[in-house]
Amino acid sequence: MGMDSVSSHGAEWGGRRGPGRGLRTSRLHRAVLSKCARCASILLVFAAATHGADDINLITLDPGHFHAALFQREMLPGVSPEVFVYAPLGPELAAHVQRVAQFNLRSENPTHWQLEIRTDPDPLARMLAERRGNVVVLSGNNRQKMDRIEAIVRAGLNVLADKPWIIEPDAFSKLQAALDVADQRRVIAYDAMTERFDISCLLQRELVSDRDVFGEPLQGTPDEPAVRLESLHYLMKEVAGAPNLRPVWFFDIRQQGEGLADVGTHLIERAQWTLFPEAAIDHRREVVVLRAARWPTVLDRAQFRRVTGAGEFPDFLREAVKDNQLEYFCNNSVLYTLRGIHVKAVVQWEFEAPPGSKDSVLAVFRGSKSRLEARQGRAEQFRPELFVIPNREADRATVRQALGRKIETLQKSFPGVAWEEQPAGIHILVPDALRTGHETHFAQVCRRFLEYVRNPGSLPAWEKPNMLAKYYVTTKGIELARESKLEPSIP
Repeated sequence: MGMDSVSSHGAEWGGRRGPGRGLRTSRLHRAVLSKCARCASILLVFAAATHGADDINLITLDPGHFHAALFQREMLPGVSPEVFVYAPLGPELAAHVQRVAQFNLRSENPTHWQLEIRTDPDPLARMLAERRGNVVVLSGNNRQKMDRIEAIVRAGLNVLADKPWIIEPDAFSKLQAALDVADQRRVIAYDAMTERFDISCLLQRELVSDRDVFGEPLQGTPDEPAVRLESLHYLMKEVAGAPNLRPVWFFDIRQQGEGLADVGTHLIERAQWTLFPEAAIDHRREVVVLRAARWPTVLDRAQFRRVTGAGEFPDFLREAVKDNQLEYFCNNSVLYTLRGIHVKAVVQWEFEAPPGSKDSVLAVFRGSKSRLEARQGRAEQFRPELFVIPNREADRATVRQALGRKIETLQKSFPGVAWEEQPAGIHILVPDALRTGHETHFAQVCRRFLEYVRNPGSLPAWEKPNMLAKYYVTTKGIELARESKLEPSIP
């Protein structure tokens, strides 16, 4: 099957044709073109014969992150298998096509997506001009993301966008404007918060809401916050023994964002989603960002080469290079109050995990009767585990009884969940059947989003104000961190 067969609508692999705009033939572009063609040929083998009943047509815009492919991890009811992809011709597009092809080729529950690829140096403009779908999936470079989201909703299209939507404080007004336009056009602009479907997050939320188990949320103090959220990630990772290379722009905070602006969105979301389920938060009255800090992870040239494959630091990182080392400001801490409750969030990136280590997460909520800790560290074999720790030994019996009643009521939603008494607290036992992974969560987010697309009035009223509250904390925290002279150990 030749390259012209990749798209039944005549994909233009070298960009738009016209006077002086023929196919580009550099070695890199020929290699990328060949790789895309091979993968797309595989995709078309699985094309569905008809899909007249499908009411959702997906468009993928400039997929610069592997999350873009995860939204197609499984076939979705009522979604056409034909997906239009708009992107510049390059290795990121090739990687996206290859990932989707792998979903089609797997032996268990294979998908049958067919990709119609449109390459263009201005993929947004071409996508809006052609309008080949009604839902746009966006995951990649974050610098232009908010402008693209606003353009998409102004065109009357729905958008499912990976975090973060904004990475700089001056973009907050654009976020608010885009959400207002989405309301006016009755389209859905949805932030892909995958951790809402993680079992440890769901159970922690349920138990925090149980006053007999948790009590009332404590307010805490700046020195002893009532909520503490931490995440530790590693830049250098391997898949099947080979380095999982990151694009060079990932190390530019003007394109990727600082740690709080990026990964921090999950932490800030978790605090408000757990403490105040289905309640709207007004960031103007109920959120006060007190202080924040930032510090770099330093990479030498050899480390940068290992993690990106690039031999030299690119020119756009020149300002961040000191003494032949890259200062990557990917670490942040922030302290703020949420309806009077003190919350501290810490985001850290290190270069490479020590032997036997992986990414780790900690989420602690303190109540008047007990403390709830979700841990995902070495002691937990890097699996999320939830613990209930009574504040006083005298309360252990009553907390245990209340927990037993709560666990019983949770069986309908979370069958098999149990608890086990341990010296350091009460361990919530979660059966493996309920432990869905990161990739599965993307499909779950997609299904929830599509419910709202089909019935815009069903989008909960708290989603919009709480998205604003979340991004207010992340961007205000970045602003204060850049002004602060505090040491990294102080938020």
